[in-house]
Formats: sequence, C-alpha cells, structure tokens
Amino acid sequence: MPVADNYSSDYSDSEPTLISVPRSLSSSEGASGSHTGLAPNPAIALIEGTGPQLTRETQELLRRRLKLAVGVLFAGFAVFLAYHLCVTDYRSRAGLLFLALDAATTGIMGLFVTLFFARKGNTLWKLRIAEFSIFGVPAVYFGVITASVTYTSCSKGSFDLLEGPWLLLVFTYALFIPNSVRRAAVIISVMSLLPVVLLLAMKAAVPCVRTALDWEALVGFVLMMAVAGGGSVFGVNRIGALRRQAFEARQLGQYRLTQRIGIGGMGEVYLAEHQLLKRPCVVKVIRPDKNKDRKVLARFQREVRAAAKLTHWNTIEIYDYGCAEDGTFFYVMEFLPGMNLSELVERFGPLPPERVVYLLRQACDALGEAHAAGMIHRDIKPGNIFAAQRGGFYDVVKLLDFGLVKPLMDDEPLELTAEGSITGSPLFMSPEQATGETNLDPRSDIYSLGAVGYFLLTGRPPFTADKPLKVLLAHVNQAITPPATYRSDVPADLELVILRCMAKKPADRFPDAASLAEALDACQCAGGWSRELAAQWWKHQEPVEETVSG
Repeated sequence: MPVADNYSSDYSDSEPTLISVPRSLSSSEGASGSHTGLAPNPAIALIEGTGPQLTRETQELLRRRLKLAVGVLFAGFAVFLAYHLCVTDYRSRAGLLFLALDAATTGIMGLFVTLFFARKGNTLWKLRIAEFSIFGVPAVYFGVITASVTYTSCSKGSFDLLEGPWLLLVFTYALFIPNSVRRAAVIISVMSLLPVVLLLAMKAAVPCVRTALDWEALVGFVLMMAVAGGGSVFGVNRIGALRRQAFEARQLGQYRLTQRIGIGGMGEVYLAEHQLLKRPCVVKVIRPDKNKDRKVLARFQREVRAAAKLTHWNTIEIYDYGCAEDGTFFYVMEFLPGMNLSELVERFGPLPPERVVYLLRQACDALGEAHAAGMIHRDIKPGNIFAAQRGGFYDVVKLLDFGLVKPLMDDEPLELTAEGSITGSPLFMSPEQATGETNLDPRSDIYSLGAVGYFLLTGRPPFTADKPLKVLLAHVNQAITPPATYRSDVPADLELVILRCMAKKPADRFPDAASLAEALDACQCAGGWSRELAAQWWKHQEPVEETVSG
C-alpha cells in the first residue's frame, strides 16, 4: 500500500515549531526526509522492539555493530596488506601464498563493508550469517598464520607465541556484538579454544613442534586465552544487563517509545507501541523544562480531557493518560496512517472541488460534536486536519490538537485561559480571534474551516505577509480574494460557501457546523468524491517520502 505513514504536526500543540523527521513504519521503505535535526531528548529514551526480548532493538543494534566491526577489521587487514606488499619476497612461493591469503581476507572484509553500507536492513538470520562470516574468515586466517609461525619457529629450535591476533578477535567480538551470555560464552569459548586445539594438534603430529613447544609455554598460553575469554564473557554479561535495565527504565508505563516525531511549546510527540497489545500509537509528553509549570500542566490536562470527551469517528481518539514514575505527564493517541491536509496540498497541489467538499463535510461533523459539547477548537488549520486510512477506508478526516480548546462557558482560571491575548495559527484565524477576543463562539471555528477550504482549493492561505501581525490585520480589515481568481474551475456555489464562512462579521457566517454541512451537501460537486474514489487515488499514488511533521 503506497500510503505514507505520517503524523501531523499537529499531534504536537499549536506553537509555531514545525520539524520533519524521516520515518518508515509502513511495509514500504521510506526515503529520508528533507528536514532533520531533532536531537533526542535525554529525558525520554527511544526504544525499538516489539517483544520483551528486545528482538527488533537487538536486530538493529546488531546490524550497526556488525557494520562497525567489519569496518575496523577491514581497515586493520588493509593496513597489513599494504605492509606485506612492501616486504613480501615475491620469489618465495610461501610468501606469495600468504600474500594471496592476506589479499583474499581483506577483500572479503571489504565486500561485507560494501554490503552493509549498501543495504539499510537485513533479517536477523542474515545478520547472524554475516556475523559468522565476519569473524570466521579472520579466525581461519589467524589459524593459518599461527600454524605457519609455530612451524617456522619450532623448526629453528624455538617457539614464538602468536597470541595478539586471537586476543584482538576475541575482544573485538565481545565489544561489538550484542549477545546473550550463553551464546557469547559458546562463541568466545570456540574462538579461545581454536589456537589451543591447533597447537595441541601440531604438538602431537609435528616432531619439531613436539620438541620445541614445552608444556610450560603451552599452559601459559592456555591460561592467557582462558582469562581473555572469561573476561570477555563477563563484559558481555555486564553490557547486556545495562541494556536491559535501560530498556526497562526508558518507557512510559506500558508504552515503549520508538521515535520522536514532533516538538511544540508544551510537549513532545513520539511514535510508540503498547507492550502487551502490540498496538502502534502516538504518545505526547510534557517537555521536561515544563514539568513544574502549573499552567502548562493545566493546559495539558485540558487538552486530554477535551479530546477524551469527544467520541466522533472524525475526532482523534485518546487511549490513555498518565504520569510516569519520574513525573513525566503523557497521553496516548491513536496511530494515523495518512497525511495532514497541509502535507497533502504541498505534495499534490490544490485538491479537486469535490474532494474538498468531501473532506470539509467530515470536519463539520467533528466540529459539530465539539461545539455541542461546549468547546471551541480555536486552532483549525490544515495541519490539524488529517486525511487518514481507518477501517479499510481512505480520506477519513481526523480533527487533531485540542490544546487551545476553550469552553463556551469558561469557568477556568483567567491565567489559564488567557495566557496571551492572541492564540492560534495566524494564517487561518478568525478576525475576532485575531483581535484578541476572549468570548469566541462556534462561528470562529467556522471561519477557520472556511480558510482551510480556501487553502485546499487554491493551494495558498487566504492572506499572506512577511510578518504574522500583518496577516492578523488582513483577516480583520482586508477583503478576501475569491478562490476563482487563482483557480478558474472552482464551482461558484462552493466559492460562495467558502466566502460566507470567511465573512468578517460572525453574524454573516454560517451559525453552526450543521448549517455549513448542509450548504456543502447542496453544492453541485457534492457526491463527486467517494470512499471508492479515495481508495483508488491513494492506491495509485507512487510511494512518497515518509515524513512526520511535528
């Protein structure tokens, strides 16, 4: 399915911080986004994985560590290959043989480096095969070198101990490769025993080695490899324990965070997964520097409670709310594959009039429930309206971000409801909201929804300027340019509906969301877009860059 898994900004609150980060959570591989730069918050760790065994986290960590390990080994073998090219006696058959062996080992390491940098993901069993090869090939190489050095030195009546390469191999494996203690013990034991078994076999079968290799030197070598192996296994155990502790600690209740996707004035937004249900979701937390701010906490709680009261299909669903042991406040929302309307227009241009009616009609239903419950959204904008895939249907509208919701009968403290004289998004703000009016009614949201419709039809907001204050003044004083000025195929009846929504005086607008819905239904193009057409449109799009705005 070519639908991008995106999360609107506006899962985070309405502050004017917009950041995009690449994320691929769908079945298709997403390209990197064009906007990056979210440094993970040290107070909130990012954990990947779907099971208690950290399977996916371990797999990704194994891939990264193997890439680093093979890079280190390749660099080491390349340096020694260059050295051997300079000192090898090319008249000697043995010298040429070892040079060829050195070159082959370096080439194999280089091949793995190329594969790891060329491919972004691998299955776990492929990674384990790569692990076996990356450390198995050097083990064979070191075995041949050890046998050669041992035979050469013993034939001259002495014994040269070649422990360095084996210690390097053992410690590299323990340091780089994430493992269970049992598996690490088996593999490191094999690595440590290989040179010992080789020397014992040579002592038993080769006369000169039997004579020159005394038991004292052999026992010393065995003890050294045993200490190195035991210490490496202990190190793997400690590193694994620390990883497990971090994994368990860096969660919010039953929710495992996977990637930060947004940041705003009040909170941060993460992709997450419920540990037991294995259900993807979105978690919003209060920023650590805001945790002790009473007004911020109150606004955060208001946002949760406001959204939780609403049950309409076209409103974002709240799953959970809580406070972590470290005092972090958070709430959990549904996972929405799709795009917000701002992204939709940015990527595909102005929408067909019939699709605009289809989307606005659903938004009216969501707003109608909110208004009936006594809530004014105050931040209706394209980024806060999501075209999602839900229940096998496409272009399902979801209304997001109730951080600026204001009750019609405001019984909350003045310092909470009037944090600033102007709240909301200037590009889509009603004139009364732009002038700082506090007694807003549903017609303010009607104006903003009309401005969203204008944007969907024309690809541009109703008013633009180089400063937010000029935009606010335009909403109050400047006559709006009809959408047909920018797009000739805008139906006259739909244009009239949009212009009535955006009347300067609230009394000249539609009185409520239900009236606006009726007017949209009466447009000639109403019914020209359907669930079937929406499904066809999404399924026939080329896979697009998967980004998440926050």
